Amino acid sequence: MQLWYTEDQTNNVKFSMKVKKHLFSETSEFQQVDVFDTHEFGRLLTIDGLVMVTEKDEFIYHDMITHVAMATNLDIKNVLVIGAGDGGTVRELTRYKSIEKIDMVEIDELVVRASKEYLPITSCKLDDPRVNVYFEDGLKFVDGKENMYDLIIVDSTDPIGPGEGLFTTKFYTDCYNALTEKGILINQNESPYYSDNAREMSRAHRKIKNIFPIAKAYQYHMPTYPSGHWLFGFASKQLDPIKDLDKEKWNELGIKTKYYNTDIHVGAFALPTYVKEMLEDESV
Repeated sequence: MQLWYTEDQTNNVKFSMKVKKHLFSETSEFQQVDVFDTHEFGRLLTIDGLVMVTEKDEFIYHDMITHVAMATNLDIKNVLVIGAGDGGTVRELTRYKSIEKIDMVEIDELVVRASKEYLPITSCKLDDPRVNVYFEDGLKFVDGKENMYDLIIVDSTDPIGPGEGLFTTKFYTDCYNALTEKGILINQNESPYYSDNAREMSRAHRKIKNIFPIAKAYQYHMPTYPSGHWLFGFASKQLDPIKDLDKEKWNELGIKTKYYNTDIHVGAFALPTYVKEMLEDESV
């Protein structure tokens, strides 16, 4: 008998991976968390039946959610990460000696516990002395904070369940207030390809654009996410991700990456025409 993990990416599209073994399954007060060992993608973390992380392609997501902002402002010292319970975003941030403090706020302790046990590839730096892990609601954590963080990364699930509030105008406004003068916000900004994801992509971008003077989107290729074509949002009070990129200084850091480089940094902001039109569509 063969065991397969199958995700319903839309009502009409399914994505399957052949599984060696179902390693972990537990339900928290927030969501269902599972870990599988697959033939093609290695270990796989799912939440409520949706792919979050695989060993084979996690580097793409974590490179692009982290290094674009860091290369835009090499003076980032204090970082807030919301979500990211698998630890991959924190792992990439700890590679920068200039960062002094990383606050990671994850609502569900079960995600961190499962990741520490089964996904050391991503969770390996959660015990770094600069990292403070808070098992709290990110919405409440950021509310009322002012001028505290140079970078906020919202590494969220889709806008359903615990992740829903991380796509609201109130939350993005609180992030704006919590950022320093040159602060940057990076947010998981969904996909333009399937209609449900595309609708949330457009809404999130419009909300952020109404709050931040600089608001752009950039793309990356994620094989295990629906359609493979996904976006992050880049927003800042002052810094432009292209004009303020210092290729030479970032490359001098000698940080070895598997996906990100400073050419990809620039190219990722060159979006297809249909995506640009969707982001600019005020009727969504």
